[in-house]
Amino acid sequence: MAAYRVEDWRISLHCKGAREFLKLSVPLRHGRYHEIRTPDLQVQFNLNAEIKYLQGRQRDWPHPAEWLKRTPADDWIYYSVGSYNDVFDLFGEYYFPCLSHDANPFFRHSPFALPAVQETFSALGPVFERIRRLSQADLPKPLRAFFRRAAVANGPAFQRRREDFHRILGEPISILPPDSRHVDYAVIPVIIARGCLYHCGFCRFKTRKPFTPLTKTAIVNQMKGMKAFLGQDLLNYNAVFLGQHDALLAGKTLLLFAAEKAYEIFEIERSYMKKARLFLFGSVDAMLRAEESLFEALNRLPYETCINIGLESLDPKTLDRLKKPVPPERVKEAFLRMLEVNRRYFRIEVTANFVLGKGLPSGHLPSLFELAQNHGNKTFGKGGLYLSPLHRREPKADLLSGFYALKRAFRLPAYIYLTQRL
Repeated sequence: MAAYRVEDWRISLHCKGAREFLKLSVPLRHGRYHEIRTPDLQVQFNLNAEIKYLQGRQRDWPHPAEWLKRTPADDWIYYSVGSYNDVFDLFGEYYFPCLSHDANPFFRHSPFALPAVQETFSALGPVFERIRRLSQADLPKPLRAFFRRAAVANGPAFQRRREDFHRILGEPISILPPDSRHVDYAVIPVIIARGCLYHCGFCRFKTRKPFTPLTKTAIVNQMKGMKAFLGQDLLNYNAVFLGQHDALLAGKTLLLFAAEKAYEIFEIERSYMKKARLFLFGSVDAMLRAEESLFEALNRLPYETCINIGLESLDPKTLDRLKKPVPPERVKEAFLRMLEVNRRYFRIEVTANFVLGKGLPSGHLPSLFELAQNHGNKTFGKGGLYLSPLHRREPKADLLSGFYALKRAFRLPAYIYLTQRL
């Protein structure tokens, strides 16, 4: 790390953060980054000199352990401590990521509306202006080089970068697997299949396009484009998301090709971050059609693989209400297959999603309690369950009541599904 002082700024280049995504109740930075501390702000940049983290240093900043993060798609996320124990019980993490683009039933008052947070965003304009001025000043060569890169990488460039990000993928990533919380959602997305198999009526995230796998050439070109987009910051990534909504259905040949090519093209072995991870979604039918040889091959890859399956309910009336065209017998079969895969394969974890909501048919919760009492093994430590609020405006008390009742009943870890996009 190299440290400098310019006027009332302190600048640190090539800081070394943690090399693993640890679950701690204190703020922790991961990867390599640059930092500017002003009297009022702490601004941290990725290795492309783009703002990644932002925190106010003024007295009225909401909490000294809370901060903002900017994603590659130019969304801002506010990390709230809430009550540490409550947040961890609900989400499996010590911080709750409040999204700037989506209301959440657990935090009715958006932190983005707080005066201190708005003032912090407003202060970025003068910071960018000073960076542009300092990029022309007579400063040590490494410092001047950083200011020159930061002068063109921030502010007006954010819109263009977001457009480039989505152009490479061919579409935005409407939702990430809930398991990607284990790497703070810092994944390299690669779409290997577009569209969806079921087109469930309740879903807010999937498109109406038919399920269509991409060609190997299209997948490789996408990876090359994403590698160029990430540039020097590629060093900070150790996780890949194979999307979009049902990569498991793409089949053994295409799935393994994409996973192996991603590891090679993104140079995961050279990442500053340890423990490579692979994330993907799967449907009920994809889980049941998957050959045993696919799981055997995934287990041999240099990743820890997380597969998230959308089950939603085991109650026929609820499945009908959700317009999910899958019989409850198939849903239960997929759940049992999940348990079997988790038991047999050390480097694979399959998790499942169920809906949560006050207005669902009366058989929904009893069907989940029956499943909880008769299946699963809490001591095994794999195969978490994610409960997704069906309506964003559900009363918080009702959601929590249903959630904690199920969490106590399940023999598997259970958390609320936090939706994030890219």
